Amino acid sequence: MTAVTAPPTKASAGPAPARRTARLRPVVRVLSLLAALGLWQLLTTLDVQLWLRFDQFPSVTDVAGEFGERLGDGAYWQDVTDSLRRITTGFLLAAVLGVASGVAVGRSRWAADLVGPVLEVLRPVPAIALVPVAILLFPSNEQGIVFITFTAAFFPVLVATRHAVRALAPVWEEAVLTMGGGRWRVLASVVLPGALPGIFGGLSVGIGVSWICVISAEMISGEYGVGYRTWQDYTVIDYPGVFTGIVTIGLLGWLTSTVVELLGRRLTHWLPRREGKATS
Repeated sequence: MTAVTAPPTKASAGPAPARRTARLRPVVRVLSLLAALGLWQLLTTLDVQLWLRFDQFPSVTDVAGEFGERLGDGAYWQDVTDSLRRITTGFLLAAVLGVASGVAVGRSRWAADLVGPVLEVLRPVPAIALVPVAILLFPSNEQGIVFITFTAAFFPVLVATRHAVRALAPVWEEAVLTMGGGRWRVLASVVLPGALPGIFGGLSVGIGVSWICVISAEMISGEYGVGYRTWQDYTVIDYPGVFTGIVTIGLLGWLTSTVVELLGRRLTHWLPRREGKATS
């Protein structure tokens, strides 16, 4: 009797298309960026004036030329270093204190009752609105800008950690307690590992908000930094310089967000992932 061979199913043919799609994704991303730059160059070259006015906009070539000149200027790298230092300091403080506060509020009713109301009242206040408070509290602008950066990242990390901790299934904690583990063992073996995906979601949001607020704070009360330099270029009507600052901010934000996401993926490597899924 002749055996009948079953036709290949979709599941068996799945990996090859997925790999092809994964290889095409970087190409698509580069093409989308080039298309956006091409549209920008076209609109500024033609001096388009419809509902939006591009006649005063610098072209891509103007910004690229200015960007190239500043790459050879020591003042540019000093501004980049200052902004990165402020972001790193404020964000690391927010990460540590935000995770600690989120775990405490998520795990303890006493902490939720004592600290929760104060945090909920402060959370809706935009961090940039605290610039006058920072000026009054801290003896230097540098410390005030770090405080603004810290505040901007703290609340997204806190809220994400609190929700992640409260969403954990109690069966895992009960299993550790049954085997004789204490509260610290539960925290190290169940709470923190289980909440890591949510925590890194908050960190990803926090780093983006931190960049928004540190640039704004540098524009208002900073001395040096990318935001300060961008505002100075605007005051002297150096529009290519302004757009060079904008491009720099975008690149630095993308770089730091990528670092946070890659670290999150490394620490949560045990999570199931879709094949061919790349970091965004």
